[in-house]
Amino acid sequence: MTTTGAIEAVWRIEQPKLAARLNRLLRDIGLAEEIAQDAFVLALERWPRAGIPRNPAAWLTRVAKNRALDRLRRTTLIDGKHRELSIDFAELERETPDIEAMLDEDIDDDLLRLIFTACHPVLPAEQRAALALRLLGGLSTQEIGRAFLLPEATVAQRIVRAKRTLRDAEIAFETPRGEERRDRLAAVLEVVYLIFNEGYVATEGPHWLRADLCGEALRLGRSLAALMPQEPEVLGLLALMELHASRFVARVDGVGNPILLLDQDRSRWNWSLIRSGLDGLARAMLLTSMPGPYLLQAMIAACHSRAATAADTDWIAIAAYYQALTLAAPSPIVEINRAVAVGMAFGAAQGLAIADALADEPRLKGSHLLPTVRGDLLAKLGRVAEARAEFRRAAELTGNERERALLLGRAEAPVTQS
Repeated sequence: MTTTGAIEAVWRIEQPKLAARLNRLLRDIGLAEEIAQDAFVLALERWPRAGIPRNPAAWLTRVAKNRALDRLRRTTLIDGKHRELSIDFAELERETPDIEAMLDEDIDDDLLRLIFTACHPVLPAEQRAALALRLLGGLSTQEIGRAFLLPEATVAQRIVRAKRTLRDAEIAFETPRGEERRDRLAAVLEVVYLIFNEGYVATEGPHWLRADLCGEALRLGRSLAALMPQEPEVLGLLALMELHASRFVARVDGVGNPILLLDQDRSRWNWSLIRSGLDGLARAMLLTSMPGPYLLQAMIAACHSRAATAADTDWIAIAAYYQALTLAAPSPIVEINRAVAVGMAFGAAQGLAIADALADEPRLKGSHLLPTVRGDLLAKLGRVAEARAEFRRAAELTGNERERALLLGRAEAPVTQS
């Protein structure tokens, strides 16, 4: 690895911790990130010549502390008076009397606060995702733009707006408790899963999946599970992502074309990830008698992972889990998936009845998911002309080039699957 690559690797690991520490001291998430970035820029300038320090975290923290002090002093001098700041110099010095001691402190609380702050429900979902990837994933605005196929300027604007909203709303840098914590945790998990799903099946563009984006979501999920090891939904989400991620290699052919679940070579699945996911699922199940949405989805994914072949899949159990999921977190997407499971477990006609009941659902207008499922169920029933029409309609609606090609291929020759 080159020196620059090593520095970037250090940054990915240390940036969330450093930003969390600074945010605790400065109580300004935007300023904390800016000062952390300054420390990284200085590392890029000096480390290639002087070498990476034995303790890079201590070096970055020392530089960031000095930059924070300089920034506060300069701001005060420019104003020409002592403004009311959220922190004063004496407090900053008290907080960091010894750099090495500071690094020995348990940073879990700071990281947890940062995650909850970046994913506060006061922010729109797209701003939460961008800010979380920026602060917790260490991604640049250019990298986030590539991940979501957005212009860099759009991503930068979202991040700026998110920081401004948090500042103007005076959101406390704290881990919420009680009912508020449950509400905020839902937002955190939503963002992490949003990031994962965007990588698992890219909304637009030439690639079927983005393993790098899924990797960032997995890293965030593991960090969250380490910080909150007794939260069943946190463990459930991590298990769900690991079980899905285990199929990456088998989900595409040699040129990147999609391979559907029932057609995948299961010997190519990552069994280490499957074991980790199943272990996490088992731990989560011990913590609750009422599985939440992510835990239920992990249970569904586990049914697929335990099946040695597609024919061994327990579709009756999957259909039952989807029925429970409709009660825990009702949505049209859950119903679409339930239609697939019921069709596999009890026959295509029953699945099609569920899908047809969604025909007037406004949240599915413009989505390719319903016509895709209807096409599959119609093909199983031998209604080939109708199936072809549905696959063509789905192809027109999807923004992913690989998926469009797959659907058009199915439109040409819909095949009844067992």
